[in-house]
Amino acid sequence: MPSSAPSVTETSRSPRMILAVLAFSGIVVSLMQTLVVPLIHALPALLDTDTATASWVITSTLLAAAAVTPVAGRLGDMFSKRRMILISMAFLVAGSVMCALSDSVTAVIVGRALQGAATGAIPLGISILRDELPREKVGGAISVMSSTMGVGGAVGMPLAAFTAQNYNWHMLFWACAVLGTLVAAAVAIAVPESSVRNPGRFDYLGAIGLTVGLVSLLLPITKGADWGWTSLPTLGLLGLSVVVFAAWVVTELRTADPLVDLRVSASRPVLLTNAASILTGFAMYATSLTVPQLLQLPPETGYGLGQSMVMAGLCMAPGGIVMMLLSPVSAHLTNRYGPRTTLMAGTVVIASGYLVGAGLMNTMWQITLVATIIGAGIGVSYAAMPALIMGAVPPKETAAANGLNSLMRMIGTSFASAVMTLVLAGMTMPLGPTEVPTHKAFVVTFLIGAGAALCALLVAAFIPPRVRPDAAATPVPAAAEPAPAH
Repeated sequence: MPSSAPSVTETSRSPRMILAVLAFSGIVVSLMQTLVVPLIHALPALLDTDTATASWVITSTLLAAAAVTPVAGRLGDMFSKRRMILISMAFLVAGSVMCALSDSVTAVIVGRALQGAATGAIPLGISILRDELPREKVGGAISVMSSTMGVGGAVGMPLAAFTAQNYNWHMLFWACAVLGTLVAAAVAIAVPESSVRNPGRFDYLGAIGLTVGLVSLLLPITKGADWGWTSLPTLGLLGLSVVVFAAWVVTELRTADPLVDLRVSASRPVLLTNAASILTGFAMYATSLTVPQLLQLPPETGYGLGQSMVMAGLCMAPGGIVMMLLSPVSAHLTNRYGPRTTLMAGTVVIASGYLVGAGLMNTMWQITLVATIIGAGIGVSYAAMPALIMGAVPPKETAAANGLNSLMRMIGTSFASAVMTLVLAGMTMPLGPTEVPTHKAFVVTFLIGAGAALCALLVAAFIPPRVRPDAAATPVPAAAEPAPAH
């Protein structure tokens, strides 16, 4: 059969329907990251706990997402990408129901961790699109799927804020349970099983090592401001992460079927794309942390706009919508000039948005414009990353490689959270009985965001301009793969 011939699943299911369902799943999953942002200040009272414990409602989601995403990718390559998406939705629904039924901080933390464990559905969906769609539709479809990582968070924030302000907070989680159930049903009906497999033994030791290493790295980054950056827990965990990752690298290089193929990951295109992903993830999350605070500060500061969380979310929403609307543009740029050029163009737009924001933050329309420009750049950049990854790895490793790339973006967002929190907490002025960030603090955060985007541009410039000639080759059916080792 010629390499360009469609598979059986391609002819039996509409590519548009497959994309619509997978994009819907991506939006729902990414919504989990900002779901409780409107409740941050109210969580201690709602859960009858202290602020430090309540913060784990957010931290647990991040840690679970980081630990599970690369594992889900590898399991998808080995057994079934579609099945792993369904399992991801089961985690999301179970976690949502647990949170909806409980007022206990422990149960809500566990439920939020289960919601975070669903994040692997996005890279799995990207890999299914590469495996099952006709070659000429893959670029545009991947651009749409990639944009869902920002769309869900940006659009979900005002919806979550509205629900939290007008209804019982448990309704947020009941809504998530319903959405997760709808996604699972749609995936079961409309998404075909990928024909591409990479059978072998699952690397349990590698999964445990990666999980311990990531938790040891991300936990002090996210909690360092509370614990103290020079405290024993912070430095001890960072030191542990170095030791664990060193041992993990040695183990993965000696394993026949590693969780992460480090030899492929160390290749120049993959390594530099992942490095640029960390920096772009940093740039994306920087605006999500700073802009809502700026909008909600009281006018008495001289620069705050005194808006509600709902209005702050609405100002951020156009950026998420633009991400989706620019998907065809991103695909066109990639098809014509290559994904490296697309990534570079996106980082330039991000940097431009931050630089404009450093001087324009006096009115709502100015801040909305800045957030929209940054969102446009994020959408273009994110759309290019899976194309770069899939152009540099074998088709049978796409889910694992995309999972690792998604992990790099999460690491970038974690660093952004730490850095922006440090800046905003370190440059304050008194306002009544409290301290609030100064105008200069926000300018500095915008300049840091621009710097991260420009660093991503520099890294992207060294990515090889051409992908492998066989990057878009039609996947090998599972029947043609060797049998799994026993």
